[in-house]
Amino acid sequence: MLTITDVTWLNLLCLTGVGVYLVKQVLIKKNPKPYPPGPRGWPLIGNVLDMPRVKRLKLWLTFTEWGQKYGGITHVEVLGRHIIVLNSVKTAMEMMDRKSISYSDRPVLPMVGELVGWKTSLPFLSYGDRLRRQRKDIQRVIGSRAAVGVYNEIEEVETLRFLKRVLAKPDRLQEHVRHTAGAVILRISHGYEVKENDDPFVDLADRTVSQVSHGQLGNFMVDILPFLAKVPAWFPGAGFKRIAREWSGTLKEMVSTPHEFVKDQMVAGIAPTSFTSNLLERSNISAEEDDIVKWSAFALYAGGSDTTVSAIYSLFLAMTLFPDVQKKAQAEIDAVVGPDRLPSFADREYLPYTEALVKEVLRWSVIVPTGAPHCVNKDDIHDGYYIPKGSIIMPNIWFMLNDPQTYANPSQFNPERFLAKDGKEPETEPRTICFGFGRRICPGIHLAEASIWISAAMSLAVFDISKVIENGVEITPEVETLPGVIGHPKPFKCSIKPRSATALGLIEQDAN
Repeated sequence: MLTITDVTWLNLLCLTGVGVYLVKQVLIKKNPKPYPPGPRGWPLIGNVLDMPRVKRLKLWLTFTEWGQKYGGITHVEVLGRHIIVLNSVKTAMEMMDRKSISYSDRPVLPMVGELVGWKTSLPFLSYGDRLRRQRKDIQRVIGSRAAVGVYNEIEEVETLRFLKRVLAKPDRLQEHVRHTAGAVILRISHGYEVKENDDPFVDLADRTVSQVSHGQLGNFMVDILPFLAKVPAWFPGAGFKRIAREWSGTLKEMVSTPHEFVKDQMVAGIAPTSFTSNLLERSNISAEEDDIVKWSAFALYAGGSDTTVSAIYSLFLAMTLFPDVQKKAQAEIDAVVGPDRLPSFADREYLPYTEALVKEVLRWSVIVPTGAPHCVNKDDIHDGYYIPKGSIIMPNIWFMLNDPQTYANPSQFNPERFLAKDGKEPETEPRTICFGFGRRICPGIHLAEASIWISAAMSLAVFDISKVIENGVEITPEVETLPGVIGHPKPFKCSIKPRSATALGLIEQDAN
């Protein structure tokens, strides 16, 4: 895999830097205002050396250091490309919410966007008519809590199946979380009921999402030097093209195969209600509309599966580390639901502490630490700073949700911060930050929150989650977010046991 750290490319970087520098000196007119503050770059290569150059490093921590030094808005330039890092919620909202007409585009990513083909999917789409149509499709089907309620039974059934898997093999928790997230999304998006083991769609979807995560900006030299996309595959150092071909095949298979599955079932008259079947029921649907439905359904999985896995796995980590929080949530569930049944969505409004717990999961373990990058489509002056057209705007969501000026003791997992108490107002809602900003805010907010909530409520109703004891020693999991587009917690061990014989009976009931 060709990365920005490859020594063989240093000469090429320098030559490109020289070219960029000379062109700028000749062609670029004087800026109307200064750029935002930031680390001083070199004359030829800009801030290339200030960017994290090892993939295991966490970009959001570098961004946080810049914020502490330069303030809520930071500017760097990498080989002629301007990057604006936002560490301030206020600035992020002013730019991407209030000026959303200018700040809603996406930067072109040569590797995963162009060569692999993700540019057609909702998270990577340029701002325009196709984006609006895909978002409209998603909004129509899951755009409100009431709309998502149509799928409550699916969520509850699949979560009960999750409890059964955890009971049988608690040491494979992460695998169970991933299987269940895939099962829920595929039933909602395509009406497809997954197999218990080694389901081909789940495996294919996980492989697809994993590949795009590994293709994050900066992992491939072609993202820094886009002209490399034109070199032939046999050219020395062009191994990224072989990777792109492989990933492109995986993506096409994942987008098309479930879609054709639904269409075949509809012809046979046996298609269950799903996102795709609802949208395809319209008469005289054109080939273009069919393609948009196909990619809209795929966007549900691409945007929702891996993020949900991260959040639910983080829930179990938090319950392992903060037993007092677990006991409070269990006491609330016991008082409202009782011992004779599992919680359901009908109980949600009566479980405020559990609701607050879900909010704290979203804040404490940030799902997308550096957010999805935006791109400004015209020159702008913001707070007296010049933001040139084409700048990549990167919100440091990790810091925004860990800012001690906003959240008291941010490293502590404390759901009560979101409950009004003794005349004190709740702290800032994490959902206003963690799901993105402006016209690119995640359209699946309600579905994501529902999935995390039912997992939390049903799991805490029947399981006690605690630290593992090995050789007489209690093992405390390490709180660490792994590098990547999605911030997955570092794998950890925990003990998961039924709370009682009654709880065991609830887990073992029929899930169909």
